Parts: sequence; structure tokens; C-alpha cells
Amino acid sequence: MAKKPVKSITVGDKIRQMREKLKLDFGQLSQKTGFEIEYLKDLEDGKIAPPVGTLIQISRALAVDSASLLSEDRKVERRKSYLKRTKAYSYKSLTPDAQDKHLWAYLVTLDPKKEHEMVAYKHEGEEFMYVIEGRVEVKVGEDVRELRKGATLHFDSGAAHHLRNLSQKASKMIVVVYTP
Repeated sequence: MAKKPVKSITVGDKIRQMREKLKLDFGQLSQKTGFEIEYLKDLEDGKIAPPVGTLIQISRALAVDSASLLSEDRKVERRKSYLKRTKAYSYKSLTPDAQDKHLWAYLVTLDPKKEHEMVAYKHEGEEFMYVIEGRVEVKVGEDVRELRKGATLHFDSGAAHHLRNLSQKASKMIVVVYTP
């Protein structure tokens, strides 16, 4: 007898299960998240794929870890991204063995007057940069900014981003990456 294929649980299924477990209706979840009821229904029905920010808001409203809404293959992808970054020449991990954590911190050193060899041009989550020394040009999408010592930038890391050192000396930054 042939086995029935196992249906994978979707993000929408997980949201529905958690919402029902908390005995929340769509109106209550809408109030907690600020999302329209129809949008939440479409998420649960799998009609639309939620962006990371949406998952974070919903997970907060449901009081669960946002990673619980991700599929296993996305968790594996997150681990690979962490390991790739920690092997890169200019990244020094400040959070060793954090591949299964949501928050990663790095000391990033950019060579003088060089484009940064990016490890991942975009990835899910959020990114925060703090310039320790030097001048760095940061391009996020079409927005280009120059950051100097003491300057910060916080952005959705799902947008393509790129760095360039504008200084005659090495520039250093603390970069914190949050992944769902």
C-alpha cells in the first residue's frame, strides 16, 4: 500500500494553531498587530507569504518566538548564513556559537578605499550598524548614506545593501544582525 504524502505545516497553519490555542479571534489579533482582518485570513489560508516584519509582529502578539513560525529549511538557511559570515575575512564574531540564535554581532573591518566583499547582499531580518572608526558609504536599496565615527544605521536587511570604505585607513564597525 502506498504511503500518503505528508502535508507540511505552513506558516499560516502555525499562526492559526497558535491563535486558536490562545482563543483569539481575527479581530483580537488584528487589534494586537494592526493588520487588517482580511490580511490575517489570507496569511492563514496561505494566499500570501508574510514578510519577516509581519512574522515578528504576529509572533509578538501571540507571545511566541518568531522562529517557531519558520520552516526547518529556513532555519537551516539561517545557520548557513551565520557560518558563512563568521568565515569571511572581515567579520569577527562577537557572538560565537550563535548560529541557532536570532541575534548576531560582528566587528567588521573594511580595507582602505575598498568596496566591501559582501557575504550576503540581503537576508531576512534587521541590521544595525555602528561606526567605530573611519567613514563608510552604505547603500540600502537606492538610499545611499555616508556614516562617520559614532553614526548608526538601522534597516530591513531584506533590502539589498552594500558597503564601501571612504577612508584612507581601515574602517571598523559593529554590525548586529537580527534574524527571525
